[in-house]
Amino acid sequence: MHNRIDDCFARLCSQKRKGFIPYICAGDPSLKKTVELGLALEKSGADLLELGLPFSDPLADGIVNQLAAQRSLAAGTTVRGVFDCAREIRRQSQIPIVLYSYLNPIFQFGAEKFHREAEAAGVNGLLILDLPPEEDLLELDCLKQSSPGARVAEQNVIHIRLIAPTTPADRMKEIAKSAKGFLYYVSREGVTGARDSIATSLPEKIAELRKISDLPIAVGFGISNPKQAREVAQHADAVVVGSAIVDLIAKHGDKPKMVEKVSAFARDLAKAIH
Repeated sequence: MHNRIDDCFARLCSQKRKGFIPYICAGDPSLKKTVELGLALEKSGADLLELGLPFSDPLADGIVNQLAAQRSLAAGTTVRGVFDCAREIRRQSQIPIVLYSYLNPIFQFGAEKFHREAEAAGVNGLLILDLPPEEDLLELDCLKQSSPGARVAEQNVIHIRLIAPTTPADRMKEIAKSAKGFLYYVSREGVTGARDSIATSLPEKIAELRKISDLPIAVGFGISNPKQAREVAQHADAVVVGSAIVDLIAKHGDKPKMVEKVSAFARDLAKAIH
């Protein structure tokens, strides 16, 4: 089943260009600003929007994204608030939206209800950092035994798979087998955060992935400037930039020029990637 993510990558392929995927934490500095930022990022060249669902124990994230989640939670952001935020973006835009989340908030909210409300809000994909594919299948089996509405939501809100530099070849095949939308390749070991260079193993790893899957490959973690983004785009189908953007948001906070500053940086990234 196709959704906005599939359509986005098909369009990029037909235009012979690579995709730019910015990450921002919903609710930092406020949900109202997140809507404004999401729409501004699209105007600045974003092809898909990765929206972080704030969580109190984000183990895969470095200090920049941890603090963003902390600020968001302190501001009172909730799961329903993030859905409202996605819904508001969707009213004004058709950009694909992927929620970046840990399992705990989804589990606490209720998996079936979460999928159903995410679909209703216009969310197209879930990137669940700490949910192995085996457990994911069990969860979806539970959904399929439930209401028809849950089945529709599960089909429309696809689960994006992550592959790390340390993932063995057999495991990569197993992960790719059930993947939809695109594969998210984590460019280096460790947590999210800006880095000074791109891992030298990146071209080899992406070539290995292309042998086992026809899905587009997006690369994230550690990409922090246009030069690095351009380098990664030579090998990947899309480039994810998060911490560098989140850091700009943190520096400017709720000041009037924050969106303008982020937009200018995003335009430079998009130009390098496209």
